Amino acid sequence: MSAWTADDVPDLSGKTVVVTGANSGLGFEATRVFARKGARVVMACRSTERGADAADEIRETVPDADLDVRACDLGDLDAVESFADGVRGTYDELHVLCNNAGVMAIPRSETADGFETQLGVNHLGHFALTGHLLDRIVATPGETRVVAHSSGAHEQGDVDFDDLHREESYGKWEAYGQSKLANLLFAYELQRRLDQAGIEGTKSVACHPGYADTNLQARGPEMEGSTLKLYAMKAANTVLAQSAERGALPMLYAATAPDAAGGDYIGPGGLFNMRGAPEKQRSNDKSYDEERAERLWAVSEDLTGVSFDFDALAKRRVEA
Repeated sequence: MSAWTADDVPDLSGKTVVVTGANSGLGFEATRVFARKGARVVMACRSTERGADAADEIRETVPDADLDVRACDLGDLDAVESFADGVRGTYDELHVLCNNAGVMAIPRSETADGFETQLGVNHLGHFALTGHLLDRIVATPGETRVVAHSSGAHEQGDVDFDDLHREESYGKWEAYGQSKLANLLFAYELQRRLDQAGIEGTKSVACHPGYADTNLQARGPEMEGSTLKLYAMKAANTVLAQSAERGALPMLYAATAPDAAGGDYIGPGGLFNMRGAPEKQRSNDKSYDEERAERLWAVSEDLTGVSFDFDALAKRRVEA
């Protein structure tokens, strides 16, 4: 696995892949590879204008790229449902859902639904999106996957059920860590529930990019209006980070590698797991806490109003 690169992504002709946050950073790089390998990529973007610009840029190197730019604001559950309805109305088959989009270490704010933004966008928006699309994913013939993009920051995270939206005490990095731990709790619990329902054709796989040079790091300092922090972040990216192209490899591996199993956690295997070729790793102990995961699942269903009927999903898989 140490030598795995984007060239090892298998042929994806006839496959449909949904990528959130596809217009920039890791989502953009993954979209470019998916398209180059023949997949139709649904680019779920908060701004369709930026999404269209990104699609044009991809077509400069992949002229025949099959790209479908659609609006999807993960901070608005109505917008998430509208996006999912549109995708379901257009595509009979969905092979991969990459829950990639996110925000990192920003000043406290709230989504359209009143959720703390990092939890709302990074976890709850993707929880709802997965719930809306999972029946179509499960019913698609062959192997399908749901990929959760987490972060090494999950190791400093904790899910505070007594102050989930950090109204009493907010630390931007603590809130980010909570959202990234939530990604893993959801990914592993999804795999357990798929297994319990006897759904063998769909895998839930988690990944993290290590330290990759993207615009994600700049948003927090920009929102704070801190030029000093912005320059410091850019300097750190220059010295320590790997490229966004390489940072996307764990997501590509999780989405396509034949030996990626449900419940796996993929990340770069180099220095401090910050850079290097993708490999299978282990996330922290909290992320495998089944009681914590079940509680988060119940809370997430309550907050989003989106529920998962695995008995019905299992029947859809058999019918497919």
